[in-house]
Amino acid sequence: MIDSAPIIPAWEKTFQEEAVIRTVHYGTHLEGNDLTLGQAKIVYDHVDKENNIFKSPKVIADETGVVARDRDIQEIINYRKVMEYVDSLSESTQKSTRYKELEIKYMHQLCVDKILDSEKSGHYRTAKVVVKDAATGEVSFRPPNPIEVPFQIEHFLEWINSPLSKDIHPVIRAGISHYELVRIHPFVDGNGRVARAFATLVLFREGYDIKRLFSLEEYYDRNPIEYYQALQSVAITSDLTSWLEYFVFGLAQELDRIREKVRKLSMDARMLNKLGQQIALTDRQIKLLEFMREHEQMIMKDAQRLLPMISEDTILRELKGLIDKRLIEKIGKTKGSYYGIRSK
Repeated sequence: MIDSAPIIPAWEKTFQEEAVIRTVHYGTHLEGNDLTLGQAKIVYDHVDKENNIFKSPKVIADETGVVARDRDIQEIINYRKVMEYVDSLSESTQKSTRYKELEIKYMHQLCVDKILDSEKSGHYRTAKVVVKDAATGEVSFRPPNPIEVPFQIEHFLEWINSPLSKDIHPVIRAGISHYELVRIHPFVDGNGRVARAFATLVLFREGYDIKRLFSLEEYYDRNPIEYYQALQSVAITSDLTSWLEYFVFGLAQELDRIREKVRKLSMDARMLNKLGQQIALTDRQIKLLEFMREHEQMIMKDAQRLLPMISEDTILRELKGLIDKRLIEKIGKTKGSYYGIRSK
């Protein structure tokens, strides 16, 4: 339903950007980043898009007023780069494309840029590490010795590129990939982000991009304890079943949420047929229309709260544009008038 839904291009682009921002925020918040979703969006957007230049955390903090640790801001910048890299790989390759060690290492390099020393960025760890339970401080997992890491990564890549594994459903392959990279723990830091990004690459590359409207990271961060317990259950039971059930359920839940949003907010076939064409909308018009979809009607005070930095005259122009496009109508002519989705 999501793939075939006739979403207006401007809406689709907006939803995709929202999904990436949620992925970047929740994917770093899960690892201890203290920024709120709103702050993460400000940092995410504060980039010279024309020249693709990323400013330093200090400059971003000074220019935006976001009060945060330099590391927290840098993590947002870095994970944005990771997701852009995942997008570029999935767009430039086919389902049959082989997964490469270089991709894993480069994801890590992007993840920890300006956070780890260069000799640790994109390079496998050379020391033993342990994973501790955040609540109790007890060791919950002991990853392989560093000498084993290159060989285990090699074996993992042999498996995922093998004809036998390609017969497995892409969602299951993504879930196994996620777990294996967490288990091998190839780097000193950033393993969770790399594992989640690589699993996303598997989904995107193998036909489960779902218009790139979803964020599994939001599902994980909703209950981090459940996420980590699901991962740790494999070491306890020597069985991937519980983890894969958790992974698949999370994807299904996120897709159900997206499907409902698409159902409510996209132009359905009946409206497209009636209008005879897709309609270009501004970002402001999308927000106004989304509000009316959710609340059925909107008064001017609602619109002003929704667009706080926009003048009343500009908001009225945007509303008139929606009326002219026959998407909404104004009911009443007095101070009690309101706007709603056009019924006919």
